[in-house]
Amino acid sequence: MAEQDNSVNMENAGGKTTGTYHHGDLRAAVIAAGLRRLEEGDGAELSLRALARDVGVSATALYRHFPDKEALLDALADEGLRRLGALQAQAWLRAGGGRTGFLAIGVAYVRFAHDEPAVFRLSFTRQMPERYQEKGSDGGDVAYGLLRAGVQQSLPHLEEKVDVAALHAWSLVHGLAMLVLDRRIEWDEAMVEQVVGMTFGGVD
Repeated sequence: MAEQDNSVNMENAGGKTTGTYHHGDLRAAVIAAGLRRLEEGDGAELSLRALARDVGVSATALYRHFPDKEALLDALADEGLRRLGALQAQAWLRAGGGRTGFLAIGVAYVRFAHDEPAVFRLSFTRQMPERYQEKGSDGGDVAYGLLRAGVQQSLPHLEEKVDVAALHAWSLVHGLAMLVLDRRIEWDEAMVEQVVGMTFGGVD
């Protein structure tokens, strides 16, 4: 008997084949398609049916991975947090850690909000702690871990209050990010570095 082909053709609305993927990659393909639709703007339809069309399968094929739209939005939000954490980790490594790395992850946070506003908003408007309590973590763990490491390396005198200091730093960059997103201030990376630097390492 011939081996069964588990690949599925991905077709766009015009019927043209855009590629293939295996069933095991369906969840990842749908999340990628959802993030693309988020980046397209407020007019983009974000539903299981729309995403099923994007990846070339029936809507019922997605229910195994996403039983409803809420589960889909949670998955997109979690992936957004993972993307943020990865960018901050890269910024930390490029800067060599320490005080410079601490500053770099703060700037990376605000830059991510500016570059991917829809993904950022979704990631921080879902009730992730409640929905992910059974899993014990979500995609924001990397980002928060870097905050704690930054406090420990840059502000060692706050070691006994590391979580409070990390929350203080997070509040600073999140508030700054929201001011940028709400267009209360213009995006200016040099300005962002100065503002973040007042908390992430002190003023020279």
